[in-house]
Amino acid sequence: MQLAITVLGINQTHFIGEILPIVRDSNCNILEIRSSQLGQSTAAYMLIQGNWNQIAKVENTLDSIQKRIDIKIHTLRPDQKEKDKNKDYLPYSLETISLDKESIVESITAFLFDRDIAIEEITGSSYQAAYIQSAVFSTKFIVLIPSSLSLLSLREEFLDFCDQLNIDAILEPVKR
Repeated sequence: MQLAITVLGINQTHFIGEILPIVRDSNCNILEIRSSQLGQSTAAYMLIQGNWNQIAKVENTLDSIQKRIDIKIHTLRPDQKEKDKNKDYLPYSLETISLDKESIVESITAFLFDRDIAIEEITGSSYQAAYIQSAVFSTKFIVLIPSSLSLLSLREEFLDFCDQLNIDAILEPVKR
């Protein structure tokens, strides 16, 4: 059984040090963990694995920690069904950079979802570009492209889409 945990705290990074011993003491395993600063907040998420009573023990303990150190914790027991076995996917990396304008990430994700392309991971940030007085927004996606899509057509459509929105982009296979 798995449990996804998301944690959000203001100006706090030590809460990770409070949560990891709970996972260990409950005899659960960490499958994945990430943390980052979002402005004045710290966000973390992890995926853990254990049997049903180990997971229940973690959930109960997290509730008391949430109140004690004033953080927000949400948990979810994900459905462990495998991805659609009838579909083959090609993993691709997609990186974009553009002037920071409203709804740029929304436009890119809509383009992907309209073509049944799954987003496995997304990161993005806005920053002041060197040499100019404008904010720039860059993103990096890991996407899963259905093998039924023509890569040549998709690449052409995507580049046309980017040209219309004045986005510089790179779409390439994930190299492992």
